[in-house]
Amino acid sequence: MSVFSPLALTQALPFLPLAQGDIDYEVSRRDEPDLFDTVLLEPATKVILVKDGMVAVPRGQGAIADYANVHMRLTQLPGSYVAAELHTHPTALAIFLGSYGGKRDEHVVAVDVSRVKAAEPVAASSEHMGADDAFDEQREPEAKTSKSLLENAAERFDWVDLRGFAPHASAREAGQATTAISLGVWHARQRHCPTCGAPTEPALGGWAQRCTSEADGRRLLFPRVEPAVITAIVDHEDRLLLQHNSAWRNTGLYSVSAGFVEAGENLEHACRREAKEEVGIDLGELKYLGSQPWPFPASLMMAFKGVANTTDVHVDGDETLQARWMTRDEYMNELVTGRMEAPGKATIARYMIEEWLGHDLP
Repeated sequence: MSVFSPLALTQALPFLPLAQGDIDYEVSRRDEPDLFDTVLLEPATKVILVKDGMVAVPRGQGAIADYANVHMRLTQLPGSYVAAELHTHPTALAIFLGSYGGKRDEHVVAVDVSRVKAAEPVAASSEHMGADDAFDEQREPEAKTSKSLLENAAERFDWVDLRGFAPHASAREAGQATTAISLGVWHARQRHCPTCGAPTEPALGGWAQRCTSEADGRRLLFPRVEPAVITAIVDHEDRLLLQHNSAWRNTGLYSVSAGFVEAGENLEHACRREAKEEVGIDLGELKYLGSQPWPFPASLMMAFKGVANTTDVHVDGDETLQARWMTRDEYMNELVTGRMEAPGKATIARYMIEEWLGHDLP
């Protein structure tokens, strides 16, 4: 048994893909009257689009999300293109993400088009037909459509979720996508006041909702964030415990212990409880590694590394089906032979495993 703690040389995770945004939220501007009318007409303002928990990327980029060494970027529209459409499409949700300052003072606005419906084709009426049209029995009235930019967005761009986009994006755009998706999903799922049941309306630049009930005081509502812990469990020989969850369709996917924080519980207690429930392991010393948002739909993942006081594994058979202690060589051999698969590049679990491994995963 080693005389040194496996946590002695552990450092905080230097990079997490969903936690690198550098935007200034400009919180003080969120309650400005006519905020979007003002910001969208500024020449340096860019608009990104969100729909059903996905972001818009240029046509053709959606097909490369599963490739390793590719770069993806958000579709960015000039603010002036979108300004007028927010008035004609009240179901479009505008979110003021903030500014990057500098000489250009670039602002970014996200627009969620999940509830924007495409225009229905309208057949030309007989009173507007020409003489030839009226007497041509073979010709059907021609359908005419005039789709606006927001109505046409679903067809005009490719759409990818955060798992597919973030590993291939710049830190700045990954941050924009994370915030926009988080808020868009919240607005889609909460359309009524949880206290009185009245309909809600967007407020504070999309970062809040306001209850529409005058009798209930038109209270402000803010997004709920669900705290979750994720723990890399090591023993005194510095082996890592890797687990397979019953919810994962990929039978080769193994990751580390994770679960939601329960009411009245602190983070450390949640780590120890989850380890005991899932794999029957008693945890001792814990060290904080870092955190990142995980908007599926509204989690904040907080990472720890913990030392096991016991090593006998007893999976619960419900949430966790298998768990194995692995040395570094054993783990790399499992990956190379394809018997195991590492967590995705957008996950905090991958970077926790790399911290233990000492190098990047292939």
